[in-house]
Amino acid sequence: MIESTLFFVTFIIYIISALFYFSFLFSKRQSLAAVGFRVAFLGLSIHTVALVMRTFESGHAPFTNMYESLSFLSWASMLAYVLIEAKYKIQKAGPYFMLIVIALMALASSPLMPKDTSPLVPALQSYWLWLHVSVTLLGEAFFAVAFITSIMYLVVAAKEKRDSGEKSGLSAEKLDSISYRSIAVGFPLFTLGGLVFGMIWAYKAWGSYWTWDPKETMSFITWLVFALYLHTRIVFGWKGRRSAYVAVIGFLTAIFTYFGVNYLLAGLHSYA
Repeated sequence: MIESTLFFVTFIIYIISALFYFSFLFSKRQSLAAVGFRVAFLGLSIHTVALVMRTFESGHAPFTNMYESLSFLSWASMLAYVLIEAKYKIQKAGPYFMLIVIALMALASSPLMPKDTSPLVPALQSYWLWLHVSVTLLGEAFFAVAFITSIMYLVVAAKEKRDSGEKSGLSAEKLDSISYRSIAVGFPLFTLGGLVFGMIWAYKAWGSYWTWDPKETMSFITWLVFALYLHTRIVFGWKGRRSAYVAVIGFLTAIFTYFGVNYLLAGLHSYA
């Protein structure tokens, strides 16, 4: 399949991008980060073509099994990072974020992930599949950006405190702001895709808006964590360390919802 070749090429390109980013991290040469960004953008472009080819080759959305959804999530994550870096210039986050993307691609490449296309079960033969899954994964991609910048905030804030508030490069304040902005984008996407579109599709497929299926329940818990992040920040003025911890917990909850539920908790979403 052409798609599998393009997927492999994309994987290699993302690894090359990560090497440039890590070289930048250790050498402090800004030109290496710029090359890393361009290489990542090239990989994203080829990845986009791969997903389009998968759609044409399979005849359905490119996220109906775990291999496809891992590929789409890594694409969405790369897209989210490229957009955030282009706007806010957070090159120091690049090396760490590329590790997430590479890990997702490596997992998708695993022999444990069936890569053959197959006819969809009746519940998946709906345009709501496109709306529900794609928008949800885009939301989670921005949560991934916030996860990295929140962890970086905790490290940088501790360093600034140790150095008596001295700031250099990507400051803790900027990292905190980017985490907030990323979640401010990801939360409405996750709400719309994961809950609103999901409930409408559930009603059309199963005759009920909500069944407390394990993935539905964990999606709701993930939504509550990020709602808590935004509520405490907007209403109570939480910033910094407390918000960073909530963002990290939220992303880990989202990852368990996405991956862990499928294998540990049987339910209506087990085939997804």
